[in-house]
Amino acid sequence: MAPFQYIERPSPFSTKGGKTLPVFAVTPAHVETGTLEPLALDWAKKAGFKAEAGSVLLIPTEDGHVGGALFGLGSNPSENPYLTGKLARALPAGEWHIETAPLTANRLLLGYGLGAYSFDRYRSERVTEPRLLIPQDADAADIKRQLAGVYLARDLINTPANDMSPADIETAVRRLAEHYKAEVSVITGDELVEKNFPLVHAVGRASTVAPRVIEMRWGKKGHRKVTLVGKGVSFDTGGLDIKPASSMLLMKKDMGGAANVLGLALMIMDAKLKVDLRVVIPAVENAIAGNAFRPGDVYKSRKGLTVQIDNTDAEGRLILADALTYADADEPDLIIDMATLTGAARVALGPDLPPFFTDDEELADQIADASLEVDDPLWRMPLYKGYERMLKAQIADVTNAPSGGMAGAITAALFLKRFVSPGRRWAHFDIFGWSPTERAHSPVGGEAQAIRALYRYLQSSAD
Repeated sequence: MAPFQYIERPSPFSTKGGKTLPVFAVTPAHVETGTLEPLALDWAKKAGFKAEAGSVLLIPTEDGHVGGALFGLGSNPSENPYLTGKLARALPAGEWHIETAPLTANRLLLGYGLGAYSFDRYRSERVTEPRLLIPQDADAADIKRQLAGVYLARDLINTPANDMSPADIETAVRRLAEHYKAEVSVITGDELVEKNFPLVHAVGRASTVAPRVIEMRWGKKGHRKVTLVGKGVSFDTGGLDIKPASSMLLMKKDMGGAANVLGLALMIMDAKLKVDLRVVIPAVENAIAGNAFRPGDVYKSRKGLTVQIDNTDAEGRLILADALTYADADEPDLIIDMATLTGAARVALGPDLPPFFTDDEELADQIADASLEVDDPLWRMPLYKGYERMLKAQIADVTNAPSGGMAGAITAALFLKRFVSPGRRWAHFDIFGWSPTERAHSPVGGEAQAIRALYRYLQSSAD
């Protein structure tokens, strides 16, 4: 069975063999020392090709047709392990194969596939892309499922809010679940109050599309219980503490946590990992209407802690609080939550390096090792207890928006920690979910972050 696709698109790979054009992936040393086929070497020297990182030079045949290509890896290919993503956007349409490359087949193909992604759902014309032959020594199935998970996260984030409401997030979950024979249950609208999800209801009730808690279950009882929680704010106006127009431009991506946990769930289910998987997504739109929640309001959370609303634009941690309490009650072996939560995380580490928080040293080390192994960058930040004082509220147990503006990513993580039982193995990922600039392995737009590292960690620990 092929991996799930949210948006159907042709594969960037070819498996047919036959007539394909060669790509010579080379370092400057290959050109300087002449360790290339004579035709490729002769053309490289005539064109002044230096094999700089990401450079592409098409090689003509004697009759003027394209006969192959040179692809520069730079002097140190390990500095950019997914540089081959540039090939997917530089080669002309056709069938290609890698003739020479100082890279493993898996890394080469994964880079190519990541770079081949495009989001053209709303474009009238679609461009025919090149396709790369999968070598026999590559793990094609694992590469395809990782790409499918990344593509799913990107597709969901890139889809504008008029087509990605809380109801559309539910539809995406149901489609994914149907593909892998998982079970889905949903609590919607005023039923959230009846079933004790007061914070989810408060944040989402002003939208014309009802808020909901979406739950998906897959796997066998008795296996390691892994629960993924993803923030699903389909659009964030900021609520009554409304954002300026410039800050709303990317707010379709505020469901990036939900998108990423669904991408990770796809990988887990497609690989048939031995886990008892549960996915919990609180899906809301933070809109403005007469019944919107207000600054100064106080709500009792599902856990029983009262929360003072000091900023309606700090809504993500509110819906996650109820969702984490719900997830925790099942006593899983591991809870992972993902959210586009704070600007402070981006100020600290920028858009490409998502921080994660956990007080479990072994878990932190294992996730960090997996991150390095698959070149999916992460950085651990501290759950510094000294900042607990910042969460004190004037008339409630806790505030959702500490004053002062300092340590915002840490205080948000400390807020969430209060809704997970002491001793529970838990990690929180404060992702950006977006690539603001084009890179070799990703265009500008929605991005999967941390899920390849988490997939590798779960692979190694689920056996």
